[in-house]
Amino acid sequence: MHPFRAAVEAQDIEAAIECLAPEVAFHSPVAFRPFDGKEAVSGALRAVFTVFEDFRYTDEMVAEDGTHGLIFRARVGDTQLEGIDIVRSSREDGLIEHFTVMVRPANALMALGQAMAPKVEGLAKGAAPAP
Repeated sequence: MHPFRAAVEAQDIEAAIECLAPEVAFHSPVAFRPFDGKEAVSGALRAVFTVFEDFRYTDEMVAEDGTHGLIFRARVGDTQLEGIDIVRSSREDGLIEHFTVMVRPANALMALGQAMAPKVEGLAKGAAPAP
């Protein structure tokens, strides 16, 4: 089991953040620009922890290069969703350098975007963190 998955399942946001490399790039399903750096990605993860309800990982896939696909189900309000966290590390210390999330169906993606937008405004690349 990937350490990030273990941290999320334990609902330990600090342990999840410790799995991130300082230069991590996070590609959100609801943002055009990536979140770059541990500080910005930490802010996005903290927001996700407040938006997703009934979150659970259902499967984990591991590629030969060590990339992990963490398949999940969750709810945003009354909307059920499915998704996958794709986490990649090319570092010897195992910290996550690239993190991509994909979500379906479209109405769930829209609900997620509406719930997340005010929480992550200003955290994406090229913007200062929101006050």
